[in-house]
Amino acid sequence: MIRPLLFAFATLFVTASATAEVKPFPASFKVRDMAVDGATIHVRVGGHGPAVVLLHGFGDTGDMWEPLAVTLAADHTVIVPDLRGMGLSSHPDTGYDKKTEATDIATVLDTLKIDKFQLVTHDIGNMVGYALAAMHPDRVQKWVVMDAPLPGIGNWAAQLSNPKTWHFNFHGPDEERLVAGRERIYLDRFYNELSADPAGIDEATRVHYAELYARPHAIHDAFEQFVAFPRDGVDNQAFLAKGKLTMPVLAIGGEASYGAKLAVELGYVATNVKSVSIPHSGHWLMEEQPEATMAAIRGFLD
Repeated sequence: MIRPLLFAFATLFVTASATAEVKPFPASFKVRDMAVDGATIHVRVGGHGPAVVLLHGFGDTGDMWEPLAVTLAADHTVIVPDLRGMGLSSHPDTGYDKKTEATDIATVLDTLKIDKFQLVTHDIGNMVGYALAAMHPDRVQKWVVMDAPLPGIGNWAAQLSNPKTWHFNFHGPDEERLVAGRERIYLDRFYNELSADPAGIDEATRVHYAELYARPHAIHDAFEQFVAFPRDGVDNQAFLAKGKLTMPVLAIGGEASYGAKLAVELGYVATNVKSVSIPHSGHWLMEEQPEATMAAIRGFLD
């Protein structure tokens, strides 16, 4: 069942010009490069209390979560990885199906001796998050899902034909040659077209991620996330065949992006879904409307 959830305190903070800049994590967060099967995952860990895991998507890295991680760390243990092949994690040749990436995160949590946790995800992080929750439903206590659907689920076929998501099928050696040295141009397309207002993604943020995605193998491995979508769809159907998730789920969509429709997509895989649409925001919720987005997340987790 899908229920609307209104956060009056969240909308209080919404303005058309609210943006977030990328800041380094404070020194209170410890950085570790943790071995998993076939990769090394770059992880930031800080705070104390119940655990919360934050998973980023394409066009970002774990750096996107700094404002939320800092506020959550007052009363939570916060774990912020870079997904394999992205950010400062290693760049293996394989393992970009989301089931494998979910196993990466489970291994990180096992190493940290964390059993139960809440989960906050965005974009491709949603896909990893679903695999993680489906494989470990007894460990995931709540799940916040932000502005991206799940391969093979619900209206996915229509999503594949959406002109805005042509990049799902843009990969291969020639495509990589086209993007090489032009990572900033490529990423600007996403920031400009998938935001409510391109001015909401500031110059420093664009430069920061363009430099990370220009690192060796970074664009290739980002494309591999998309290459794996058909495999992810098969895996997701197998997860769903075992039953829907029963933990509380909050679907957050940008008003100019998925909005309330995201909750419909999550309703295909979960029984207890609440919905928030963030005004004056597109896909890049943490960059475009950080205060309102964080208020919604905090209200749900608390």
